[in-house]
Amino acid sequence: MPIKQQSIKSLRQSQKHAKRNLDIREDLKTLIKKIKKAIDAKQPNDQIIAMLKQAQKGLDKAAHKNIIKKNTAARRLSRLIKYNNSGKVAKVEKSAEK
Repeated sequence: MPIKQQSIKSLRQSQKHAKRNLDIREDLKTLIKKIKKAIDAKQPNDQIIAMLKQAQKGLDKAAHKNIIKKNTAARRLSRLIKYNNSGKVAKVEKSAEK
């Protein structure tokens, strides 16, 4: 345990920041899971697009605050959009085969 007041305050701040960052990461993780479930459940496209916009906003904000790296945010968003587009293609192919 630190002895100096400055060190005590620094420890308190770092714990607060770590908790805030963890909460943001967990929120992003759950949002990504919700989006994937919505895509798998074939929910309406406008709902999925709204969720994707929310994910983009969250990922960009987290990257701007250095909670995650910029390229990590871009990669995750890219994979989500790719996952969504692959679901759309599968729907079109199934209907074309019938």
